[in-house]
Amino acid sequence: MSAWVLPDHIADILPSEARHIEELRRELLDTARCYGYELVIPPLLEHLESLLSGAGGALDLQTFKLVDQLSGRMLGLRADSTPQVARIDAHLLNRAGVARLCYCGPVLHARPGAPHATREPLQLGAEIYGHAGLEADIEVLNLALDCLRAARVEGASVDLADARLVKAILADVQLPPGQLAGIYAALAEKDCTELAELTQAMPQPVRQGLLNLAQLYGDKAVLIEAEKCLPPIQGVREALQHLKYLADHLVAFNVTFDLADMQGYAYYTGARFSIYAPSASAALVRGGRYDRVGAVFGRQRPAAGFSLDLKALVAAVAPRPLHAAIRAPWRDEPALAAAIAALRAQGEVVVCALPGHDNEVDEFDCDRALRLVDGQWQVQTI
Repeated sequence: MSAWVLPDHIADILPSEARHIEELRRELLDTARCYGYELVIPPLLEHLESLLSGAGGALDLQTFKLVDQLSGRMLGLRADSTPQVARIDAHLLNRAGVARLCYCGPVLHARPGAPHATREPLQLGAEIYGHAGLEADIEVLNLALDCLRAARVEGASVDLADARLVKAILADVQLPPGQLAGIYAALAEKDCTELAELTQAMPQPVRQGLLNLAQLYGDKAVLIEAEKCLPPIQGVREALQHLKYLADHLVAFNVTFDLADMQGYAYYTGARFSIYAPSASAALVRGGRYDRVGAVFGRQRPAAGFSLDLKALVAAVAPRPLHAAIRAPWRDEPALAAAIAALRAQGEVVVCALPGHDNEVDEFDCDRALRLVDGQWQVQTI
């Protein structure tokens, strides 16, 4: 095998795309800061038991593992940053009130999440800890949508679900883990035949509630239908009320519902959302409420947030135009060097053309040139 061949689903990022990603990283972190979110930078690797504790346990198959040559303990390369941010909130900050935190960094997946997905996403996210009300859910949703606006994503739509629906319907039914996982899988796939078999021995109201749930997806009329055909129990009513509240605050967007969407069912504890755009085949943003994320670290606090992959986001939007720049000659002259330094201090990009390479500038649009006019170095439009 050639030395330059990379592992499957791992790729270099070349200048134009790298520039776009870096510009987006700055803009989205600035957007989060405008909401009051503070940047944290967790380490790329941690002790394995910390990365896979609690809600992070679902990431076991996605986590690269290695032995620490210093301690002999098992380490893991993070596959998701949220457990790390929860640890920071619980043990390092330990604030009594609300904490708003954001992050951006690479994560590594042992297996690609989709057929053509990278195994090295650049994950950006924001999390709010310490507030159990729907105001926090609305805030992270608004921040996620503002991030997509900053990225110039057009036609964004929001799909809502709630992890409490199935849990409420099954609250009085004891099931082995294997059967429960099968029910969640059948709901996610809308496989009513499989769901009917798995629920055959259940009480009729529970069984019918699950079968009805698999059919509840579409526009806001789904919530009205759900009130009619799902069991009239407190957990169900509360989840539907919360979904309606969130939808009422998203009037500028197309909002849909998939009440049987069970992605991350072991992780989310309330309303969850996925944000789509016509330019992408999969959700660009996923998030919601996950109140138990800090429990394993000894501090269970209300929590809501979202994350996205900057690489996938860049692939879903139009490439940005080249940056304007000034082309300057390469000469060993103090006056020229001073002119170039002054322009760069003003924030201008000045590209010095090396001898014999006057027109070889690929990543910048040199629309101006620094020229010697009447003994003075002046910028002129090309």
